[in-house]
Amino acid sequence: MPELVDICVNFANKDFRRDEAEVVARAREAGVTTWLVTGSTLADSRKGLRLAEAYPDTCYATVGIHPHHASDWDEGYADQLRALAAHAKVRALGEMGLDYNRNYSPPEVQRDVFEAQLALACELGLPVFLHDREAHADFLPLIARYRDRLADGVVHCFTGTGEELDAYLDLDLHIGITGWICDERRGLRLRELVRRIPAERLMLETDAPYLLPRTIRPRPKSRRNEPAYLPWVLSAVAEVRGEEPEAVAASTTATARRFYRLPA
Repeated sequence: MPELVDICVNFANKDFRRDEAEVVARAREAGVTTWLVTGSTLADSRKGLRLAEAYPDTCYATVGIHPHHASDWDEGYADQLRALAAHAKVRALGEMGLDYNRNYSPPEVQRDVFEAQLALACELGLPVFLHDREAHADFLPLIARYRDRLADGVVHCFTGTGEELDAYLDLDLHIGITGWICDERRGLRLRELVRRIPAERLMLETDAPYLLPRTIRPRPKSRRNEPAYLPWVLSAVAEVRGEEPEAVAASTTATARRFYRLPA
């Protein structure tokens, strides 16, 4: 199997606690040798660091506050994130951004917390792991304001329009592609747009335990996604780009290692 890096695994999620060691083993058997454990709250970020310590040959971590949880932010959060980010396993700040789909936190609060985390990333010299859902008009000016001072950035789980993709690329951002591309109902537009992403800006992710690829055969008994299924995302991306899976694997892995400063 070609070596792969999964840039988003919500491994702190309770759905992984019953068999986390087996999840790691299955991923490695599938060629997914490395993944980033995504932080979405302070508690999840701390759990992610513990998991990265428990599986040091496989896991690295991000720390941050997802827009759904922006209302939890208080004046001590920046200092707590700064302290967590000092851990040797942390490779980025996030998941951060804006999500107006459900507005679990008010939009104005989301914007303030997003900007606070962008400023912290600039201070620490860390790349950012970004979330933009139905909020592009507010998201883009905020990220543009800080882009020159940011080490780097990746828009995770891209499912947007061609205009949005062009705007991200114009800001020299990377793009993360999930199993959404494997969905014959919702992924048709994404399949067209993935062809336009430069190879050096493209990375792959499962967003596990969410977004189980619908192309998996035989179908898993569980609806839980996991890193071992990343090759199905690879296969779909390679198909629509007209490239060999091995070539896409080599390119996306090299890009992820460079972006997250991962050892070879």
